[in-house]
Amino acid sequence: MKVIGVVGFPASGKGEFSNSAASMGIPVIVMGDVIREAVQKAGLLPTDANMGMTANRLRAEGGMAAIAKLCIPIIERQKAPLVLVDGIRGDMEVQVFRKHFADFVLVGITSDFKNRLKRLGTRGRSDDKGSPEALRCRDERELGWGLGAALKIVDLSIENNGSLEDYAKRVQALIEEMRSQK
Repeated sequence: MKVIGVVGFPASGKGEFSNSAASMGIPVIVMGDVIREAVQKAGLLPTDANMGMTANRLRAEGGMAAIAKLCIPIIERQKAPLVLVDGIRGDMEVQVFRKHFADFVLVGITSDFKNRLKRLGTRGRSDDKGSPEALRCRDERELGWGLGAALKIVDLSIENNGSLEDYAKRVQALIEEMRSQK
């Protein structure tokens, strides 16, 4: 099984990358869903603060790769030759995935701060706050989880500063190329 991991700052385009993969019939595992589930089990509202607090708690209890480790059985249950993991947040998670899956490719998504900020206002997720200060705070939190280090070790990079249509076409072409590689 080939596993594609996707890493990028909040609102960089990880979800759109995943949507493109899903539309191509590729199973998508969203690491944030593991956190959302833990938030729900704790009886908390799915706010940015609760998501961050829960992610920090999971990492404090199980190490910086805790969420990746929780995703591995979910990935392994997929009956597909190619699976996508959305939402890698740190280099320790990358290490766990690379160790566990012999065919793991890390794709980094880059996008300007102003474009990411604009997207936050349109996504409609309960954990999104559209202020520059809130996005900077979220960026800093995720940098603390090793996001910057993960972005430095990507295998491939894709920029997302243009139109959604252009980005989707480039993502689909990239996925097709990876799917065709043995």
